[in-house]
Amino acid sequence: MPEVIFPGPEGRLEGRYHPQKERDAPIAIMLHPHPQFGGTMNNKVVYNLHYAFHRMGFTVLRFNFRGVGRSQGEYDQGVGELSDAASALDYLQSMNQNSKHCWVAGFSFGAWIGMQLLMRRPEITGFVSVSPPANMYDFSFLAPCPSSGLIINGTADRVAPPADTASLVAKLKEQKGITITHEEIEGAGHFFEGPHMDTMIGTVTDYVKRRLTETTR
Repeated sequence: MPEVIFPGPEGRLEGRYHPQKERDAPIAIMLHPHPQFGGTMNNKVVYNLHYAFHRMGFTVLRFNFRGVGRSQGEYDQGVGELSDAASALDYLQSMNQNSKHCWVAGFSFGAWIGMQLLMRRPEITGFVSVSPPANMYDFSFLAPCPSSGLIINGTADRVAPPADTASLVAKLKEQKGITITHEEIEGAGHFFEGPHMDTMIGTVTDYVKRRLTETTR
């Protein structure tokens, strides 16, 4: 797994970059959970998503937000982290100028950042939001949500309660022109411990593969 260092708004950002041989392979970035609660790009969910996307033929980048690992800067309440994500996408696009599809996948805090990135970057064609913390953060900026995507959570999530995720999904489903797919993994907690990880990754893989064969947004 090639280590990369690329420029961010507050200095260097540390990442792991996994390219495909095909010049026009789709691209995806992975966004990790909350930096102040031990979230890094090597979080199990992020790591597994990274490899799942790579197995599906994506050129993939995951990285540490500012102040995490060898990334410079310090935690910035999500504002700076969104800028970091935009820089990561710039870097990924600069290396893959022929890619036809661009996806963002985020876990927990990373899902919140990823959904904000969607609003800024019209070229993002799909998203995966894993355990979005709809109880902690305001997602009302998704008006309208610019692309179709998958929201996935566990029914036993105590960090981001399923009821809050369901109400977020209900709001998004009222919007026209996009399709929000919502999957709940029975019995899974916030981090998809044990056998739930494979179930979650399998669900994400099925969804993304299906979307890649469709021509609609």
